[in-house]
Amino acid sequence: MTVRRTVLGLAVAGLLAAPAWAAWPEKPIRIVVTFGAGGASDIVARAISEPLSKALGQPVIVDNKPGAGGTLGGTEVVRAAPDGYTLMLSNSTPLSIGPWTVPKLPYDPVKQFTHIAMLGVAPVAIMANPKAGIGTLKDLPKVQAFGSGGPGSIGHIVGEMAKSAMKFQMQHVPYRGGAPMATDLIAGTIPVGIDVLTAFVPMIKQGQIKALAVTTRTRSPLLPDVPTVVELGLPQLVAENYFGVSGPANLPKDVVDKLATALAAIVADPAIVKRFEELAITTVKMSSSDFAHLVEKQIADWAPALKAADIKP
Repeated sequence: MTVRRTVLGLAVAGLLAAPAWAAWPEKPIRIVVTFGAGGASDIVARAISEPLSKALGQPVIVDNKPGAGGTLGGTEVVRAAPDGYTLMLSNSTPLSIGPWTVPKLPYDPVKQFTHIAMLGVAPVAIMANPKAGIGTLKDLPKVQAFGSGGPGSIGHIVGEMAKSAMKFQMQHVPYRGGAPMATDLIAGTIPVGIDVLTAFVPMIKQGQIKALAVTTRTRSPLLPDVPTVVELGLPQLVAENYFGVSGPANLPKDVVDKLATALAAIVADPAIVKRFEELAITTVKMSSSDFAHLVEKQIADWAPALKAADIKP
């Protein structure tokens, strides 16, 4: 009897000592989106949430935390427990741009995150209200103001870079995401909007918004009539926004591996590839380590333009 009790006690002790993530996931997973509902990051997060939920066997909840150029949501994620239940829909603004635009950035984009998986990349679009009298990008100096998805966002950055490259002034009007900016752009409250193309494709195709240029070297297959900034003689405006999934630093390797495997399968799914193509997103398969290196590289790549522009959110 004593031997049996001892064996049983050791077994129970072993179970109690097992890592908390041994059966991960055991409860719903939250994906923090650093911009408001209806914007590019929100659309991507909702596109992957259902297939990710099916792959992991737990609900995946999208939680919008906009503000301060995406850094409010980023701060919440780095402060979360490293247990795999709080993740972030990564994008260029809070990770690669934030170090140069946010004074005293409250986190290190490389050391304080676990960058799990890359999902895809999308261009930025420079857009106008069709009735604003802005026919081409060359008319931009006529504009008094432009809107973006938020202070320090990639749209804000491209707008400031355009001002510098074309040597003119226009006021920045920040919004809490691409969706409210689109509403005002369509209404004519602002004449020009600059943001990731993803959320605006349907409005451009319906003629509610006029696309002046995309910030890529080649034209978007979705908008073959819209010129690139390179074609228009402004190669310094080339910019792409990446999307990925990250979590707090020190996530357990088995959790990272499980998430990375599930996300790689999702972005390889023909249905997701097609959905992303409709959103002007090119899917990208990349290892966790390569994604982390990309974040670090982009911080360095953005440095010259952002230091020169001296942009603050």
